[in-house]
Amino acid sequence: MPDPRPTLSSCLILGGGINGLLSALLLRQAGLDVALLERGATGRESSWAGAGILSPLPPWNYGPEVNALARRGRALWPEWAERLRLASGIDPEYRACGMAVLEVEQRDAALAWCDAHEEPVAGLPPSLAHWGNHDSLWLPNVAQVRNPRAMQGLRVAALRAGIALHEQTPASHLLTEGARVTGVETPSGVFTAECVVAAAGAWSGGLLAEVGHAPVIAPVRGQIVLFKAAPGLLPGVVYRRGHYLVPRADGHILAGSTLEEVGFDQSTTAEARAELLDFAYRLLPALRQAEIVAQWAGLRPGSPGNVPTIARHPVLENLFVNSGHFRYGVTMAPAAGEVLLQRMLGMAAPVDVAPYAWGL
Repeated sequence: MPDPRPTLSSCLILGGGINGLLSALLLRQAGLDVALLERGATGRESSWAGAGILSPLPPWNYGPEVNALARRGRALWPEWAERLRLASGIDPEYRACGMAVLEVEQRDAALAWCDAHEEPVAGLPPSLAHWGNHDSLWLPNVAQVRNPRAMQGLRVAALRAGIALHEQTPASHLLTEGARVTGVETPSGVFTAECVVAAAGAWSGGLLAEVGHAPVIAPVRGQIVLFKAAPGLLPGVVYRRGHYLVPRADGHILAGSTLEEVGFDQSTTAEARAELLDFAYRLLPALRQAEIVAQWAGLRPGSPGNVPTIARHPVLENLFVNSGHFRYGVTMAPAAGEVLLQRMLGMAAPVDVAPYAWGL
């Protein structure tokens, strides 16, 4: 199969979530002409709906494939946050707030993992000590971004970089000839480019099914409830057995989240609301006095083991994918972009790209 990398000069990105937009910026920086197609509004699906915690929950429960991208992504986020602030004038509110992990199972194994991976860990700080230290751990280096603002910043930065954003333009069909994609059909007409990157989140699997060898990517709904409380009520992220509270600097607190395999149903439910409120009130009773601002749902791009596919199609030489990040698309995005550039342009990637290959 001929290697298309030396001749690439234009690229079409399918999907305007964080991995689509960030990949578009990196490819534009590398000198390519870039256009992006988004089925709705850029940055309004899973990337917007999540909580912005820059860590697996918790990291010792995941394999090296997930942690390699997550750790690299976390290391790059301070630079990206400043870059977005300067490029767009929008502050994504990156901050290292720390994370308390309560009721840790196999605490000794978790401590050993932290030691082996140079992850700082301690007992709970005094402000959180009332939750008990005997089965809890504090990860002081865990950070967060306010992902809706990060997505707003990415959109503005993309436009200012000269990337053509085509919103309300769903990709309906990939046109192929031999071993190449020749175009992408949409309701607005056919778009062409020298290469195509599928970064359509939960919709990637269906889009790629028609060309064969589609990676396993399926929607997994997650719901969140948002409170407005006094700033400083909660000093850091708190995680316990699948649920979390995430405090924003202005006093908003997110309570999440659910894991629901319900297809592409993005509706919210009374059952999820009750589950999340029960968790939040038990963990932080002061939230009973806080205003409930909103409840929403997003569709994560679920994948086996939470391992994304970032690779070239096994047959179509100019089709690539950057999708399947499941719960950690925001965390992984800067590192996933590096892997994509390695696959497309031969540029160096600080992580081993092999685990993210497009399997036959």
